Amino acid sequence: MTRPHPRPVLTLTTTVLLATGALAGCSGGDAEADHPTWDNAQVNAVSRATMGAGVAAATSMKPDGMLETVVLDLASGRKLWAQPTTMTGRLPGMGVQAPATVEIGGGRAVVVALTPSSDQNNKDNQDKDKQSKQRATLTARDARTGRQLWTRPIHSTFGPQRCGPYVCLSEDTELSSARMVVLEPQTGKTLWRLPGISEVEWSDRNRVVLLRLASHPVVEAHDLKDGKAVWQLPIEQALGPGVDLSGGWAFGATGDKLVGYVAPYTNPQTKETSTFGLFSVRLANGVVDWMRPSVVRVYPSGNPAFAPVVRPVDEQGQYGGFARLDAETGRVLGQITPGQVPGSGWWLAFPRGMDKLGFLKRDKAGSVFDLSSGEPTPVKGASGWSFCVTDPKPLPLRGMTPGFYSIAALCEFDLATGKRITSSSAPPTWFTGSQGGWRLWRDEKGAMHAVKDGTATTPGMYG
Repeated sequence: MTRPHPRPVLTLTTTVLLATGALAGCSGGDAEADHPTWDNAQVNAVSRATMGAGVAAATSMKPDGMLETVVLDLASGRKLWAQPTTMTGRLPGMGVQAPATVEIGGGRAVVVALTPSSDQNNKDNQDKDKQSKQRATLTARDARTGRQLWTRPIHSTFGPQRCGPYVCLSEDTELSSARMVVLEPQTGKTLWRLPGISEVEWSDRNRVVLLRLASHPVVEAHDLKDGKAVWQLPIEQALGPGVDLSGGWAFGATGDKLVGYVAPYTNPQTKETSTFGLFSVRLANGVVDWMRPSVVRVYPSGNPAFAPVVRPVDEQGQYGGFARLDAETGRVLGQITPGQVPGSGWWLAFPRGMDKLGFLKRDKAGSVFDLSSGEPTPVKGASGWSFCVTDPKPLPLRGMTPGFYSIAALCEFDLATGKRITSSSAPPTWFTGSQGGWRLWRDEKGAMHAVKDGTATTPGMYG
């Protein structure tokens, strides 16, 4: 039961790539009475949320299956505005894109999202050059008022991302003209461009680190002002030859390191499994700090750069036990052996501090192990956080590629009974992450929740 939830890491399965494409250190206490909190059940958030300049933005699905960008006041959870949004060229395994929220100074921000084109089907377009057709529009709006600032015609894209003080966008992703462009957030002016498809994995005000998607993928840093390459790291240099991103990937950064995970992919023709595992690279110079080849990330668990939990796989494809790693060094902080894994029919569940590993059996008694000692601990009175739903249904999106799932939600369970604990407490920090002291999450019905508990900024399970 270590297979990921149907919204795991980003995946590429089309011709876009032309290649097939200390243990208690992460506690995040309950939402206490003296911490500002809010709940907004008027939205059905299906993407992760982005934050900046006092607002939170997410993609929400309406009852008719249409998507909209929803922007909330971060202090109160009150809806500020909503506008229709869409997807064109995004792949289902990547999940529903979130809007990009970019701060522009003076306590202001711009929210950038894809909107339906007025001529989405190009029925009246007489230009036979496919590359010039417009399927959607990239639209930038003032984060608080929703006032439109600029637009850009789009054929296909994975969606906009914040990169420092700018907007990064891989566009024409289905075409030979695919490229990433860096845009000024207030005007939409193109500052520089890079051939091929790239994804932002980290940025500050001066530099952006990109994953360049190709048959031999590369992680590389660029100066944000002019696009000049600062350093480059072929992923195969870190993990070994045979990397294939078709299985999925995930990245996260804390401090001065970027930690990346590449999932395994079994080629249906050759039956060979691609190279996979975790590696850490220094943000300053691209030097590899540590690597853990041949381990799979388990779900749920923390971001690769914050509380990673993995399971080794041998050359015969047999799973080992479970290990919690130190994201700073790659060393094992705690583990249990393969012989301690209790058969089948379980889902992983972790407490807030992730110092224990629970095996949840729905409506039955499970088991718990202390990760530091590897010894079993009493299951009575033990609880853990796991997926609320283990068999989610794909979103009934109208007029879009089927197969998209919403971001998963976590619920707390009594491991002695396998029953859900009815609680208003916030999920753990290792799941939600934190930004500027705020933690945001969606519940299984899509309602948005937030707590300002002052937790240090850290990445969550979904980045």
